[in-house]
Amino acid sequence: MAVAFRGGRGGVGSGLRSFFSYRTFISALFSFLFLATFSVFLNSSRHQPPHDHTLPSVGNAYMQRTFLALQSDPLKTRLDLIHKQATDHLTLVNAYAAYARKLKLDASKQLKLFEDLAINFSDLQSKPGLKPGDGNALEEDAFRVLEKEVKDKVKTARMMIVESKESYDTQLKIQKLKDTIFAVQEQLAKAKKNGAVASLISAKSVPKSLNCLAMRLVGERISNPEKYKDAPFDSAVEDPSLYHYAIFSDNVIAVSVVVRSVVMNAEEPWKHVFHVVTDRMNLAAMKVWFKMRPLDRGAHIEIKSVEEFKFLNSSYAPVLKQLESAKLQKFYFENQAENATKDAHNLKFKNPKYLSMLNHLRFYLPEMYPKLNKILFLDDDVVVQKDVTGLWKINLDGKVNGAVETCFGSFHRYGQYLNFTHPLIKENFNPNACAWAFGMNIFDLNAWRREKCTDQYHYWQNLVSPS
Repeated sequence: MAVAFRGGRGGVGSGLRSFFSYRTFISALFSFLFLATFSVFLNSSRHQPPHDHTLPSVGNAYMQRTFLALQSDPLKTRLDLIHKQATDHLTLVNAYAAYARKLKLDASKQLKLFEDLAINFSDLQSKPGLKPGDGNALEEDAFRVLEKEVKDKVKTARMMIVESKESYDTQLKIQKLKDTIFAVQEQLAKAKKNGAVASLISAKSVPKSLNCLAMRLVGERISNPEKYKDAPFDSAVEDPSLYHYAIFSDNVIAVSVVVRSVVMNAEEPWKHVFHVVTDRMNLAAMKVWFKMRPLDRGAHIEIKSVEEFKFLNSSYAPVLKQLESAKLQKFYFENQAENATKDAHNLKFKNPKYLSMLNHLRFYLPEMYPKLNKILFLDDDVVVQKDVTGLWKINLDGKVNGAVETCFGSFHRYGQYLNFTHPLIKENFNPNACAWAFGMNIFDLNAWRREKCTDQYHYWQNLVSPS
């Protein structure tokens, strides 16, 4: 027992002593290291060379930048932001104001509001001391006032744009549709003009094989002068009891078609007399044609030129003076591309054939055929399909002519033929009065002479004679 007890006391005392000896040793060691480090630090500070202020140290530069950043104006960033907002919304407001002007809404309330708002934005941007980068110090109170104004204006602008956007988009679509319709209408009008020109060209064109027909017929007459001597006078041409026709044309084939269609459908063709008048250039060709192809069944034909009617001169017929007018010739013969289809509405009246005296002979029928009582005038584009002798039996009741009325639409109204800006025409004629087709007219020559229609024609011709 005694041995055990002693052994226990000796173990505990030995451990405590070892623990305290270890702590003492560690404390001494740390104290020594601290003193050594402090001594080195003092020694290095005492021997450090003077600092060169011209060479910035990295640490000092970093500290300086940090200090400047902390000292910068905190309102500048917010100022840049609200200035950008004002600029963006000013551009947007100006764009919508431009749309309003384009849509012809100058008197509208919305345009006025947009313009006022644009002015307000401009005023805000131009306030002194409140522009970014102008170098002036920013005051908190002034900045807050500016910020509130800009936000209010931005809010107002956005509300106005939302309210008007749908309306403006619709108006722009309507305007675009109108522009498209206008462009299509222009194309349609141009196509109609080109169509009218093409129609006239095709109507007056002849096959290539017939282009030189008149020249070949004249050549035939020259080659065989005895064969184509003028026929003796035929008294039937002055017999008022027969059926007389007047055809004025320089187209050999057209005249032949008209004459033969009448003869072919006539019940008594030997009672029909045709008075054909052409110009001097085509007179020989016309005579040769009907000499080579005489009329069947005893029908009569008389072929003359305009020049054979000696009473037709410029002193008697005002139209002969007008046909020499340079202005009138330009109207019919101008051939610039931009003028060729500029007046499609009256394009048919610009046919140069109207410069020919053949087109005006119909107004001198009583003087041309003084021994006749009635005569049927036919254009050279008419084809007769039945006997027309019944026209001579129509009671005209003292009127000068009988014709087919063409009253459909507005094309064949007086307003399309006469210049109603002239006071005399406006006073004496009705622009809505119906015209008539001149392709086939039966004329009572006695009534014509009694009413002195040719004198009235001359009166109106003299009124429009070129000065």
